[in-house]
Amino acid sequence: MLPEIKKLVENLHLLPHPEGGFYKEVYRSEKVIPKNALLDDFSGDRSYCTSIYFLLTSKNFSAFHRIKQDEIWHFYGGSALSVHVIDKEGKYTEHKVGMNFSKGEEPQLVVPAGCWFASSVAKENSYAFVGCTVAPGFDFEDFELAKGADLASEYPQYSSIIYRLTRE
Repeated sequence: MLPEIKKLVENLHLLPHPEGGFYKEVYRSEKVIPKNALLDDFSGDRSYCTSIYFLLTSKNFSAFHRIKQDEIWHFYGGSALSVHVIDKEGKYTEHKVGMNFSKGEEPQLVVPAGCWFASSVAKENSYAFVGCTVAPGFDFEDFELAKGADLASEYPQYSSIIYRLTRE
C-alpha cells in the first residue's frame, strides 16, 4: 500500500467498502424525511442527507451499482477518477473527476438517481480521494450491486466495460 493511501486509511479510519475501495461516513443529518413523504420505492424513512469519504486505488475499482438517490462526487486529491455511467436511456459516459481542466476533468459530478455507475483510477500506482453526498440520505437498502451477465445482457454494446467493472 502506498504511504499516502496508508496515511488516509489510518488517519481517517476508513473501512473496506462493499463495492470496492475504502470509505467512512462523515455526515448523516439528524432530521429525517418520513417514508410517506418519499417515493414508493423507498422502504422507510431517510435522512435528509449523508456524505462519505471514498478512497479508490488503481489496484481496485468500484463495481457497477445503482442507488435510488442522486449522488454528488467531490474531488479531494490524488489522481483523477473515472466514473462510468449508464444512464436511464442506456447511454454510456465516462466522466473524469479531478482538477486537470485541460483534460476535461471536473471537480464535482452528479450521478442521477437510478443510473448504473462504477469508478476506476487509470493512473498506475495511484489513488483518488473523493467525497460522495447523497440526498435523500443513503441507506444500503437503496443499493443494488450489478451482476455482470445481467447488466451485459441489458447493455451488450458496453459488455467489455461492464465485465471489467463487475465482480459477479
